[in-house]
Amino acid sequence: MIIKASATLRNDYGSISTLAKETKEPIYITKNGEGDLVLMSIDAFEKREQTLQLRAKVLQAEQERMDGAPTLSVSEARKQLRERMKNV
Repeated sequence: MIIKASATLRNDYGSISTLAKETKEPIYITKNGEGDLVLMSIDAFEKREQTLQLRAKVLQAEQERMDGAPTLSVSEARKQLRERMKNV
């Protein structure tokens, strides 16, 4: 976990920006010793958003399966994928 004071952000934005881009990790910004903000690079943010969207889709599919939605075996899924690829 990377923690920096708000004064560091204010006085040395360039190094915080570089750190966020190089580590691809969120940086926790404190104000008066307490957590205040989380800063991350655009790339890290977009990757996180994609991961969250994928997770939501997986959870939805799992819920549908648990609710009795029809499912496919691995061999049936492969067969359907091959058919779709023929049509591309």
